[in-house]
Amino acid sequence: MKLATNTTKLKSAKHILKNVFGFDQFRSTQQDIIDSVLQQRNTLAIMPTGGGKSLCYQIPAMVFDGLTIVISPLISLMQDQVRQLVELDIPAVMLNSALTTDVYQDNIASLKDGKIKLLFLAPETALQPAILSLLQSINVPFIAIDEAHCISEWGHEFRPEYRQLDRLVSCFPDAVTIALTATATPRVREDIKRQLNITNDSEYIASFDRPNLYLEVALKESAYAQTKAFIHKHEKQSGIVYCQSRSGVDELTAKLKQDGYSVLPYHAGLNSQKRATNQEQFVRDDADIIVATIAFGMGINKPDVRYVVHYDLPKNIESYYQQIGRAGRDGQDADCLLLFGYGDTGKIRFFIEQMNNEHEKRLATMHLNEMLALAETEDCRRVPLLQYFGEPDVSDTCVKCDNCLNDDKQKSDLTVPAQKFLSCVHRTGQRFGAGHIVDVLRGSNAEKVLQNQHNLLSTYDIGNELNKKQWMTLSRQLIQKKMLQQDEQFGGLKLTQLATDVLKGKVPFYAMLQQATPEKRQTASTSDVIGNIDLVARLKAERKKSADKANVPPYAIFSDRSLQEMAYYLPHSEQSMLQIHGVGSAKLLKYAELFLSIIIDFCVQHDLHEFANMQTASAQVKKEIAKSSSVGSKTKEVVEQFEKGRSVADLSRLLKVKDNTIYSHLYKYAQLGNKLVKPERLIEEAKLTQEQVQDGIAAFEEHGSERLKPVFEALGENIKYEQLHLLRAFYLH
Repeated sequence: MKLATNTTKLKSAKHILKNVFGFDQFRSTQQDIIDSVLQQRNTLAIMPTGGGKSLCYQIPAMVFDGLTIVISPLISLMQDQVRQLVELDIPAVMLNSALTTDVYQDNIASLKDGKIKLLFLAPETALQPAILSLLQSINVPFIAIDEAHCISEWGHEFRPEYRQLDRLVSCFPDAVTIALTATATPRVREDIKRQLNITNDSEYIASFDRPNLYLEVALKESAYAQTKAFIHKHEKQSGIVYCQSRSGVDELTAKLKQDGYSVLPYHAGLNSQKRATNQEQFVRDDADIIVATIAFGMGINKPDVRYVVHYDLPKNIESYYQQIGRAGRDGQDADCLLLFGYGDTGKIRFFIEQMNNEHEKRLATMHLNEMLALAETEDCRRVPLLQYFGEPDVSDTCVKCDNCLNDDKQKSDLTVPAQKFLSCVHRTGQRFGAGHIVDVLRGSNAEKVLQNQHNLLSTYDIGNELNKKQWMTLSRQLIQKKMLQQDEQFGGLKLTQLATDVLKGKVPFYAMLQQATPEKRQTASTSDVIGNIDLVARLKAERKKSADKANVPPYAIFSDRSLQEMAYYLPHSEQSMLQIHGVGSAKLLKYAELFLSIIIDFCVQHDLHEFANMQTASAQVKKEIAKSSSVGSKTKEVVEQFEKGRSVADLSRLLKVKDNTIYSHLYKYAQLGNKLVKPERLIEEAKLTQEQVQDGIAAFEEHGSERLKPVFEALGENIKYEQLHLLRAFYLH
């Protein structure tokens, strides 16, 4: 009987997904998470920013009878969620200091009358005696805790009030709880589960990877000129620029304004009304750019941010991940640029030194070093980023970062310096941090070196071929490449088995101590828009008018993807409109007539006709649109020219890039499920025999296609890497 009930609830959830939210199917782990909640199991959901976390509590809230409490840390985040839900005709309110007395009392009355499905509260508000008393008089079957990493003292945004939420949960023993976050290391996840009584089998972790984000790190040389050039490539697109200080925000905003850009500042030095106004203008597309400190971001749900620039170095990977997570939440391509200057580390270290707690100091220093390792890596950017969040199986090439598309990286043989460093770690007892090891290697007379008699070691003063900064860079690369482990509590370094292999000379160590200049690339632009560009522009203009009239941001009316599907699919009826991504019953009722009239008028003017619009065909069409939209214009150009018979060498000369970049474009095209008209061109270009093709495909079947090295070795190193690149693309067909 219970199984039948659960099946009915899940069926109801799928109905709500389609008819209210306008989505054909759940994404990634959404269905498993929702099913877990509907089975009354306390659940932890780890999903990337833009991965659809909110549906994991909004849909169960509509399935359950009664009120769902949503704990959220920021007023702006609550406002955004409430207005989107109200736009979908879902009764939702919030209680906080931003409301007028009349609105606050109206919301209280609606709650008492049982008219509300979702109530948004900050943890401080939820724990007020009067609010607790009110809530205990209402049927509360479900509690959702958003941004749950704030619960853990190991999280980068720990908030003590979140730590007290067990008091709220204990007031509703029959309610099921879900904790949701986009940024949680394994240690933070364990802390959340312990606090909220969540079992391991109710923890769901989607991949932290955001494949639509292009990651780039550039040496900070002329920061303003670099930033301006980057923004210029994204003309009239929404973007965020993060600065370390308030003064930096004000200075950069003033310069950009002077140069004619539509830009607003955001930092804690502005009064709350000014911050709210600036954020609202950005969200409503009345300003293109927001320049901000880290005070800005968590409350933003704007899906069409096309780029994020870090003008200064973030203090840790979690901050970096969360901030780049503001880009491309609609699933379309977005660019993330980090300007990396070692001068920024001095500012961060200064603030670390002001901390009173030694443990907090060590932890902050370790987090900074992990961020530096990501900035300095010569390998795929996603490897240290995803491994930080506990994803062990990360492909060594993503085709969506500067390192994977840059073949000018000149690695040096640093085996001897690596051996010196590792040997010094061993001889000092594997309990000291990198700074001390470097002091020993460089013959420092620091008190700590002399006190421990490390000036008597054989590794003392043998490392003057590198300066201190280079040695520290090397130490971070040794940690990143798993040759050293760093103790979280005390910061000491320990050798791993991989280190032993380097020390014994069994394995060489190649790395870069200075960053290569990344290859220039074409950024995400409006040229990648799917559907008729002129019609998309008209629909966007009407969306803006409707949004201003309804006092909501444009994306609350329709997402960019919805408009692009309309311009591609050209619906002429309400039934056809329902097949468009993000169009549910509420939006159909409010906006179908208006948007259909624009589409039909445009089709009459340009002699265009609606595509065949069958229910079964819709999902396939959308799949093709999504697939096509994720292929950049540069990739399309490479494929088109390759199919016309141009060789890889020709294309490299024509586009002024390395051969590997051409291979990467061909691989990406195939990886996304696209088909070449003549896939045999890949084999012709690779100059492989039929036997080699068969052996290669068998090797890909056995070892997978993400990494070439295992396949190269399995084939006895008889097929060159450049041939394997092409064979892999053929295999994916």
